[in-house]
Amino acid sequence: MNSTEYTPIDCHFYDELEAASVKKIDSTLLYLNEDEEEKVCKGLIINFIHINKAEYLVLNDGFKLRLDKIISLNNKIAPKTNCIINE
Repeated sequence: MNSTEYTPIDCHFYDELEAASVKKIDSTLLYLNEDEEEKVCKGLIINFIHINKAEYLVLNDGFKLRLDKIISLNNKIAPKTNCIINE
């Protein structure tokens, strides 16, 4: 798995990922791999999990993708903002 520090993603984009999962929308995800190369994966998002304090989605084929590595979901660009609330 990726060893860089995890950055929480935008709350509204997380909602988009959850909606795709709940509605069983066949999804195309553009993401950065461990070598920072753009890659594409396709499938149904079936679960969200935590591994070493990072959030991942799981596709129906078992592929795990760290959420902060996602560039787009079904051509919707992931915002660069996050859900961290400053106190």
